[in-house]
Order: sequence, then C-alpha cells, then structure tokens
Amino acid sequence: MRDNKNKWLLATSAAALALGSASLASANTLQNTLERGAVQCGVSDGLPGFSAPDDQGEWQGLDVDVCRAVAAAVFGDAEAVRYISLNAVERFTALQSGEVDILSRNTTWTTTRDTTLGLNFAGVNFYDGQGFLVSRDLGVSSASELDGAAVCIQSGTTTELNLADYFRANGMEFDPIVFDTSEQTVGGFEAGRCDVLTSDTSQLAALRIQLSDPDSAVVLSDVISKEPLGPVVRQGDDQWFNIVKWSLFAMLNAEELGVTSENADEMRDSSNPDIARLLGQDGNYGEGMGLDANWAYNIVSQVGNYAESFERNVGMDSPLQIERGANALWTDGGFQYAPPIR
Repeated sequence: MRDNKNKWLLATSAAALALGSASLASANTLQNTLERGAVQCGVSDGLPGFSAPDDQGEWQGLDVDVCRAVAAAVFGDAEAVRYISLNAVERFTALQSGEVDILSRNTTWTTTRDTTLGLNFAGVNFYDGQGFLVSRDLGVSSASELDGAAVCIQSGTTTELNLADYFRANGMEFDPIVFDTSEQTVGGFEAGRCDVLTSDTSQLAALRIQLSDPDSAVVLSDVISKEPLGPVVRQGDDQWFNIVKWSLFAMLNAEELGVTSENADEMRDSSNPDIARLLGQDGNYGEGMGLDANWAYNIVSQVGNYAESFERNVGMDSPLQIERGANALWTDGGFQYAPPIR
C-alpha cells in the first residue's frame, strides 16, 4: 500500500502547488467564463449515468447536468459548456490551475480537500458509500468473507484509504491491484486480475453494466463509508461559488415545489410565492450573483428539476436503476434539502 499512498501524496502535492496560480485563475470566474462564452467543466473519464459521452459523443449524466444548470443560469443556454475529461489523479490540479471552472465528476467531500487543497464543495448531488463488486462464481455474500482477496481499485481516490481501514479494522488482509482509470479497473476485474472491484456503489452499478455479462457479477449489500459526492470550485471566488451551489439548490427547490421542465412556463403564473421567486416573477434573486431574474427558470426549463435529472441518468428510468434512497428529498425521508430562495 506504500506505493498507493505515495501516488496520493504526489497528487495532493501537485494540487497544493497549483494554489499559487489559483488566486489569479479564480479572481473573477464569472467574467472569465462570460468572455470565453462557455463553462469549462471537468468531468470523469467516462462513468455512465454521471458523466459519459453518448453514441453521438454528447456528454450526459447527473454530474453533467450540474454543469448544464450553471451554463443555463449564466448564459441562458444549458449547452454552453465545454467538457474536459479528467482522471482521479489529475482532477484537482486541473481545477486549481484554472483549466476548468467546475469539477463535477463523482468527487467525495472530505476534510483534506476542503481545507488543505483550497476547494469549496458546492453541495451534494449524490449521497453514496463504498461497496464491493464480486463475481457470482466467488460464492460470497458479505464483505466479511473477502479475507485474502485481490481487490481492483482506482488510484487517487478515497476508496484506497477506506479499503485499508476496513480490512485492518476487521483483521483481514487483501492484495491491492491498482489502476489509473475506472475503465482499467473494470477491465482488470473482467480479465480475472482481481476477485473484487471496490468503489462507490453508484460507480459499481455503472461499471457492472459495462461487463460483457453483467449478470456474472453482483454488488454486495455492505457499504463501508460515507461518500457525499458533489460539484467543486476553487476557493477565493465567492460569487462563482454562490452561482454553482444555487444552481444545484434551484433544481432541488424546483422538485420540492413541483416545477418541472414541462410545466415551468405555466408555473410562472402560479400564485405560490415560493414558485414566483424561483421562476423570477417576484424579485430578482440572481442579482446578488451577477445573474438576471430568470436564472433559475432557465435551469429548470432547460435541464429540469433534480428528480428529472436523477431518473433519466441513474434512476429507475435508466440502465443503472438506482433507487432514490438517501437521495430522496427530505420530505420523502431522504437527505436532499435545499435552502429557500427568498
């Protein structure tokens, strides 16, 4: 595990060194974005349901929709986004250097990332936890049966430390098989390089459907960590931080208020004051962020509310078929809760 730890330290150091140039890159992200004509969004190297190109090369996914929401708020055009594919090791340096305006690629909110790397997490768009994908032929039903297993894992992720902690706490041993990308990990798993593939359970669901025979593998029910995933921006630019987090909050508030991409136009005539404020019919709640009064209307009408994004990308209407669970609204027993627009 020493080599894995060294890789993580090198990646962390590189991101920390980028802080020197971050102050210049983040001086006025909104102005730079407007001048460029597009939001530069750092996404994964291809994770179905979250950020991956479709058959036409168009990026789709829950994380992609966050960037589309920001573009809709800033430009009134959800398609004004340039996507930059980043692996787990290079993602933070790309954000700190100003190569991307937002990092939206299944990234866990942690103390180190929030305080040492100079990052701001703009909310949680998916509550997750680390799990295990195993071959059915292995004949195990619990992670407690994995003593001595070879485990495929992606470098530069929180899963490395979580894995070591879990096995040590349970008095078990494992053989780490480390890869640079999620595509390589699933390739190693399918080739028999390892007995187990570990990652966030949402990622495991996405990787499982990429197997030549998805039914040959199963995700165990064990969840060994908390993985709050969300969009990230550089520290030092509160205006841009506000734009990104309130773009996500607008989608959550829209779901709670029953406003969708299909009824957003008719809802502009609603007598409900919360809906009127959301859709820019009562006051300009974008003004403090440098946006016009229609910022949230543009998000909902072009991207949809959170439920629409969830269902089409990762929910029961998608190949991943992930239940809402913890990602349900607070009113439905979940964790998703957005501050009010007022």
